[in-house]
Amino acid sequence: MYREREGQQMGWEFICIEELVPQDHLLLKIDKYIDFSFIPGRVKNYYCQDNGRPPIDPVMLFKMMFIGYMYGIRSERQLEEEIKGNVYYR
Repeated sequence: MYREREGQQMGWEFICIEELVPQDHLLLKIDKYIDFSFIPGRVKNYYCQDNGRPPIDPVMLFKMMFIGYMYGIRSERQLEEEIKGNVYYR
């Protein structure tokens, strides 16, 4: 027999991604000690400023490839799926 639940919580719950990832995770340490701000200056000449669709941020693309290398993910499609599903990579 189906009954309505009484006293059911009807509110919002906010979760911060930083709370889900352990503070000693390897990727957080890498992000803390490596400054990736040099990348846009290095690749600026390879992007067209007034033609084509907007590019993927080169820093994000570099970090994605770095994660793929570190965790042995050889396929770019698989890497994209892993990043979509794994909170640690975000």
